[in-house]
Amino acid sequence: MQKFRNFKRSFSFQKRQSFPQSRFNERCEGNEFEEAIDVLCQQNRLNEAIELLHQIHRPSPRIYSILIAACVRHRALQEGKMVHAHTKASKFVPGISISNRLLDLYSKCGSLDDAQKLFDEMIHRDLCSWNTMIAGYAKIGRLQQARKLFDEMPQRDNFSWNAAISGYVSHARPWEALELFRRMQNHESSNLNKFTLSSALAASAAIPCLRLGKEIHGYLTRTGLDSDEVVWSALLDLYGKCASMNEARGIFYKMADKDVVSWTTMIHRCFEDGRKEEGFSLFRELMRSGIRPNEYTFAGVLNACAGHAAEHLGKEVHGYMVRIGYDPRSYAVSALVHLYSKCGNTENARRVFNQMPRPDLVSWTSLIAGYAQNGQPEKALWFFELLLQSGTKPDQVVFVGVLSACTHAGLVDKGLEYFHSIKEKHGLMHTADHYACIIDLLARSGRFKEAEDIIDKMPIKPDKFLWAALLGGCRIHGNLEVAERAANALFEIEPENPATYITLANIYANAGLWAEEARVRKGMESRGIVKKPGKSWIEIKRQVHAFLVGDTSHPKICDIHAFLGEISKKMKEEGYIPDINFVLHDVEEEQKEQNLVYHSEKLAVAFGIISTPPGTPIKGCIDNHLFLYPYQSKGYLYQAKLSDAALQLGMKCSINDGIMLHRIDLRGVYVAARQGPLFVGSVFSNSIGKW
Repeated sequence: MQKFRNFKRSFSFQKRQSFPQSRFNERCEGNEFEEAIDVLCQQNRLNEAIELLHQIHRPSPRIYSILIAACVRHRALQEGKMVHAHTKASKFVPGISISNRLLDLYSKCGSLDDAQKLFDEMIHRDLCSWNTMIAGYAKIGRLQQARKLFDEMPQRDNFSWNAAISGYVSHARPWEALELFRRMQNHESSNLNKFTLSSALAASAAIPCLRLGKEIHGYLTRTGLDSDEVVWSALLDLYGKCASMNEARGIFYKMADKDVVSWTTMIHRCFEDGRKEEGFSLFRELMRSGIRPNEYTFAGVLNACAGHAAEHLGKEVHGYMVRIGYDPRSYAVSALVHLYSKCGNTENARRVFNQMPRPDLVSWTSLIAGYAQNGQPEKALWFFELLLQSGTKPDQVVFVGVLSACTHAGLVDKGLEYFHSIKEKHGLMHTADHYACIIDLLARSGRFKEAEDIIDKMPIKPDKFLWAALLGGCRIHGNLEVAERAANALFEIEPENPATYITLANIYANAGLWAEEARVRKGMESRGIVKKPGKSWIEIKRQVHAFLVGDTSHPKICDIHAFLGEISKKMKEEGYIPDINFVLHDVEEEQKEQNLVYHSEKLAVAFGIISTPPGTPIKGCIDNHLFLYPYQSKGYLYQAKLSDAALQLGMKCSINDGIMLHRIDLRGVYVAARQGPLFVGSVFSNSIGKW
């Protein structure tokens, strides 16, 4: 024995050098096999321990127990299966303790089929056996099997109830979770603890049901369970998701020890509730607190920056991440790609993307959508082909960016090829967004017969975005018959939306059908539908300047009008004729030109030009750029940055055709690309006629 003790010490102090098998045979006698295997397991040398197991004539239950416990600890599924196979080969009949350890191994490694087979073979089962199976099934989302075992088990304890309830909560089945919670409340032997109540709060938050959440909060207060950090976090999540930010704030500041999860939850809820400034303020407070933000904290803040077009704030967060170090494989890096793509900074988006060892699908999707929405559809399609070559399986979302890129580039046949490949090649179902994109592409190109064929064969009901895309194409090509079909469908879906009335009226007016145009406008007036004036804004030095159509309230409005007047005069000298086809009211030609000059976006662009040096791209609509494009080649025009609620927040602009300009050298030479139905810098408030 003394020899073995020396041998055991040699494992610890000789840097775990391999010990020859022959020496094992010499030194391991009696219980010394157990100690040797124990030492090897502690050093995670499981294969050597299993080799030694095969040298033992009749292993003891303790040896099996040591080996299986080590396999559980290291999640070593294959080694655990080898030990299990050895018990069968040696005709060892494991007791309930060893069987439960094997169940635990299979459960924690996600091998529930092996666990179920062993469970069925067990002659005797205790509460631990049932609980292990229920928890294992619940963890991986096999809730039907978990519930079946839960209903069949002869007796239950708190762990049984909590495992089943938390399983439903974790896999977005809050109603079933609350049904079990109610049953548990009425069960004599059950005892509601902090884990049960936290799961019930999470289920209430997921619905969301503030009333029930407050009932549980009251119970926590009465029973004195409301002082636990686990409960505090659940309450914080509840009130945040139920938009009760005052209660959430009160809970947050009562917490004695706020961890990064609590901070992250509160920050995310502020952003979700539209409290942008408070969210950023809390994030800065977190940085000062000394608690290191995790990848979910960064991802939430960066996504908020993207949603509010706050690239400058996103860059600050990016800089902080660089200073403290971050994992290039984390969710935060995907959020960075999303931020820069949404803000039109595709150069930075690609730079971050290239730093990722293996970009995830979210990053691919963000980059492709960024190129598609920012006037670089060829790059969007190139990156999609690169995605396919990388072996990454595309999903339905990435195809929205691909089809959008085809629309912007006018690649009708290529777009149709991608559209059909979604189902035929990739085995995915078409979504409403896919149909809206392909109809937009076909309608813009005047291929209405193909568009209508696709609509008639759709397995899902066309939504308002599809009909709006079709109506926009009719406006471009003057197709009255299809326009009436699209407009009638939109009248059924959104009878109070002025965009449909104005678009249809303008199509009639453009065709010279003034009686029909008047009928539509009269119908709009009789229903009390009023078009709000268009609004555009531009961010200069972190200050937002808003403009309405014909706005005269801005302090620099005289300079803006002078600049636009100068450009208008010089453009006419160059032979430019204003395109008044989109100013379709029955008014004098001079008034139509005046409407174009003082359009809200044109005011914003002009203010940006006179206030800033060349910057990031300007996005706008047709006549703005037909008006400016010949002038750009003269080197007079500078760029400005427009903040786009329509694009950044995912809203739809009713103007369905536009151009986006990109500065490509310092001499003022630009290229133009189709921009599509989303516009930067403006909420046109359903305005189509008044440019």
